[in-house]
Amino acid sequence: MHELSMAQGIINAVIDTAESNNATEVTEVGIEIGRLAMINPEQLCFMLSVLVENTIVEDADIKIEEIPVEIDCPECGFKGVAELDDKDHYAPIVECPKCGNKRISILNGKDCVVKNIVIEKPDDD
Repeated sequence: MHELSMAQGIINAVIDTAESNNATEVTEVGIEIGRLAMINPEQLCFMLSVLVENTIVEDADIKIEEIPVEIDCPECGFKGVAELDDKDHYAPIVECPKCGNKRISILNGKDCVVKNIVIEKPDDD
């Protein structure tokens, strides 16, 4: 269950960033999860909801966006989105949708990234 450690890392990064910017509250967190990151978005969301309790992130709107896999095929020159064959396999198989080549370069879709954080700061009266 690496979603717990990933969620803890995300929350730590968000809190550290918010505190270093003198935030009083985090109102929104945007997270991108690549399809090849092997992270279950529903489990991650649940873990995040538990870990934010009693923090400045507690009332934040956490938005998770799943990012498709983008490839570059050296065989036929295809560059674009590829579907995953994750049925009956331990790990997903990615192949070129145009020629079926499995020796492709992954351009996008492997990472889990905190894309944005929206904070509230104290009024400077």
